[in-house]
Amino acid sequence: MSEQHTYRVIVRGTWDGLTEESRARLLAEAAEHGMTSMRFTEEGSLSYEPSPLKHFSMRYVVVSDAADGEEMAAAIAEDRAETALRGLGHGFTGLRSTVTDLDTMKVNFKPASRR
Repeated sequence: MSEQHTYRVIVRGTWDGLTEESRARLLAEAAEHGMTSMRFTEEGSLSYEPSPLKHFSMRYVVVSDAADGEEMAAAIAEDRAETALRGLGHGFTGLRSTVTDLDTMKVNFKPASRR
């Protein structure tokens, strides 16, 4: 069995071809999708600014084979984003991803100050 890694993926995109219904729903739900809603989850969390209603981001946790690397994690997250956005009936374009491999991330701890 291959080693699994956990990735945090931010998928960014631009709203495109929104229907009036979709636009109205996004504006009505904007407070639920602001800065405080940003979380990395398997289902993804959507965030955007209502004014101007132009760009959005979705945050995902993806667990996949380490051998498949960050490119596969990005592809999985983008597929999840496309599925979710289409399911909600929202038009979008230009998906792109930023991936962080949590298993290889270096953490710098500051030494405790001496008294």
